[in-house]
Amino acid sequence: MSEQPVSAEESTNQASTQRRMPSAEGAEQKGPLPAAADLAIEDIMMVNPRLFSEHRWAEYFARLRAEDPVHFNETDLAGRFWSLTRYADIKKVDTDWKNFSSAHGITLGFPVGAELPEGMLNITTFIAMDPPVHDAQRKTVAGSVAPTNLGKMESLIRERACKVLDDLPEGETFDWVETVSIELTTMMLATLFDFPFEDRRKLTRWSDITFAIPQPGGLIETNEQRREELLECLQYFQRLKDERTKNPGHDLVSMMAHGADTKDLSPMEYLGNLLLLIVGGNDTTRNTMSGSVYALNKFPDQFAKLAANPALIPQMVAEVIRWQTPLSYMRRTANHDTEVGGKQIKKGDQMLMWYISGNRDEAVFADADRLDIERPNARQHLSFGFGVHRCMGNRLAELQLRILWEELLQRFEKIEVQAEPDRTFSSFVNGYTRLPVKVTRKA
Repeated sequence: MSEQPVSAEESTNQASTQRRMPSAEGAEQKGPLPAAADLAIEDIMMVNPRLFSEHRWAEYFARLRAEDPVHFNETDLAGRFWSLTRYADIKKVDTDWKNFSSAHGITLGFPVGAELPEGMLNITTFIAMDPPVHDAQRKTVAGSVAPTNLGKMESLIRERACKVLDDLPEGETFDWVETVSIELTTMMLATLFDFPFEDRRKLTRWSDITFAIPQPGGLIETNEQRREELLECLQYFQRLKDERTKNPGHDLVSMMAHGADTKDLSPMEYLGNLLLLIVGGNDTTRNTMSGSVYALNKFPDQFAKLAANPALIPQMVAEVIRWQTPLSYMRRTANHDTEVGGKQIKKGDQMLMWYISGNRDEAVFADADRLDIERPNARQHLSFGFGVHRCMGNRLAELQLRILWEELLQRFEKIEVQAEPDRTFSSFVNGYTRLPVKVTRKA
């Protein structure tokens, strides 16, 4: 996020591509998506958001892994970019920050050196930096999710999960995303930031619009709307920072206000780090909470196995995180001319590491499309990344999911999905906007 979030989808929605999947404009496309097998390989473009909102991505990635695992595309706005779809290539790039930089952004954006469109915010954040600056800024806030702090938070997380689950209606359909996933993750974010609890849904809104694609009737309709709302986020958190500068606590805002490497950040650097922490603490956990319910409905034998043996919950959590992959990809940028998977990469090329595809790589995960809560190598998933940018809050996410399922299994005989979910219109966030369910409580 070295610039205002410009998603890959915006590039494909706005650009006429030199090589593209037919109608890669996403929201503007009419009619059904073509089958992956019906396209010339060079016409496959994985950043089409409809592939994700319509849950069609798996067949396309399977074809790329088999035929063209380091796959080239080019658009007028984004320039040259490569899709890495096999586990080994993704891990190679993710762990090599010297040759593949994060400093130009974590999502598909503009070519290196290109001017930003007028009116866009020039946001920076430590995930879009390389060592040593990245390491120093990350260290400032990493203590919030250190093991000792997680131990202190466990009882609070459990208390809130119990309250939310006890209040669920029985025998009537409700939206799991809104009622459970958003509520639990937003309360956790409010605690981490010591954010006014009555305003906590603002955090959800700011997280959602950070990578949203402007479209009529969408979360945002224009980039200008996003700009205005993110500036409101900055103003709100600037007030909190001013307060915590004088009266510090143990929250993320206080840590940034007093950290030697973060206290003097520019407004756009401060906003960038805030959005990173908000999105990281919201999207990944929230969508895996929803994804776990969906997955265990899709594979009822695995739900039965879990209900019979709750000791499998930690292993199930790791497997669900692999199966769901809440953030589909991360971007790096080549620092030099190099080679990946036999393809010649040019300096400045954008490299999209498709975690969601690497987590389906049959060379690593047998029967990879299937949820297997006893999968022996589930923890080798790519969802948290590797190397210096490995997800800082991975243990907190696992803790929240573990507690949720410990309490779910104590209360409910069944959690039944009533219809296919509505999914996020994005190739970056692999998420759910609605999941209708009914619950049956234990006698």
